[in-house]
Amino acid sequence: MAKKDRKKGKAPEAEPKAKGRARAGAAAAKLTETPKPDSPFRADGKLSRKAYEAALFDLHVELVKLQEWAKATGAKVCIVFEGRDGAGKGGTIKAITERVSPRVFRVVALPAPTERQKSQMYIQRYVEHFPAAGEVVIFDRSWYNRAGVERVMGYADETQVARFLDMIPGVEKAMVESGIILVKYWLEVSMEEQTKRLTERIDDGRKTWKLSPMDLKSYSRWYDYSRARDAMFLASDTPWSPWHVVHSDDKRRARLNTIRHLLRLIPYEEPKREKVKLPKRQERGDYADPQYSFKVIPDTLGTP
Repeated sequence: MAKKDRKKGKAPEAEPKAKGRARAGAAAAKLTETPKPDSPFRADGKLSRKAYEAALFDLHVELVKLQEWAKATGAKVCIVFEGRDGAGKGGTIKAITERVSPRVFRVVALPAPTERQKSQMYIQRYVEHFPAAGEVVIFDRSWYNRAGVERVMGYADETQVARFLDMIPGVEKAMVESGIILVKYWLEVSMEEQTKRLTERIDDGRKTWKLSPMDLKSYSRWYDYSRARDAMFLASDTPWSPWHVVHSDDKRRARLNTIRHLLRLIPYEEPKREKVKLPKRQERGDYADPQYSFKVIPDTLGTP
């Protein structure tokens, strides 16, 4: 009937009021429903896995360019990650190093010092891990242990801490003047998110190794760590080696923001790359398949 009306030039009949109200209600409901699958954000406002992986792919390509640039130019890069337990340092470092060579990108996560190391100059055990030409060294916690965990947990007295905070700006200036590109990140996590992450480590069998007796002790000393962080920033946030703060309650967003920031800070360029073509394989010749019973591991996944 509507088609005939249009052919005769007549206007279509007005939509019934009830049907119009129903459509208006449906439009309003869309404003409160969960995001569509193609939305970059989840219902809780955090970045979706799909959007995260797509963005991370492009950043991994750039990190490989950075790696090749460092190898070609002999650049020396040192990246420091600090923050409270559960702030996301390990996950961010993993996101950076996932697709690059471990011979270029080296991660340094030192254990507690030995008795011999305790007798050395404090910074000494870290210096041997500083980057040489063509290396990117990432410290998962660093010499700033003295200003943080050692101070809060009583492993260093106030005199030792004051001496460290007075000395470290000069050490870092010497690093920069020697040609090292030094980048320092502090990952800032909220009380609520830290509690959530540390609670997960209690029950998740994949994460129990991340929760140590030291973590439990330090968890209760939130404001002691806040005071230690504030004093550390005041002493060591310098023009030649500033601190960069990353809000890390949304882990995926924090990782992407950190990598993008890092790539903007370092003046890398994509080196020229010759076109690669696989060579022709050699002929089989007199090679014969071995008559040997290989010990093949079982396929435990079954068939599709």
